[in-house]
Amino acid sequence: MPIYAYRCEACGFAKDVLQKISDAPLTDCPECGKPSFRKQVTAAGFQLKGTGWYVTDFRGGSAGAGAPATAKSDSGSTSSSSDGSSSTAPASGDSKPASTAA
Repeated sequence: MPIYAYRCEACGFAKDVLQKISDAPLTDCPECGKPSFRKQVTAAGFQLKGTGWYVTDFRGGSAGAGAPATAKSDSGSTSSSSDGSSSTAPASGDSKPASTAA
């Protein structure tokens, strides 16, 4: 159930009230008794950031639930080509370009 902030326009009394969405708003101030108790506009208590949630998030019993398991390879791994020369391959998760030494 959401928590609504109320404030009396007559005496300034403020109170947070836990109510159902379907409940009628309160109108009478519990402090002074006048019918000037108004619901306040407040900011949400949470923010949604990032790319979103997926069906696989928070499922399963593994400790790393929510993120797919990725095998990380050594960033200094080398591979040999058919001509005998070797080259250094970037790790599969690297998204940065290789830095050049000047």
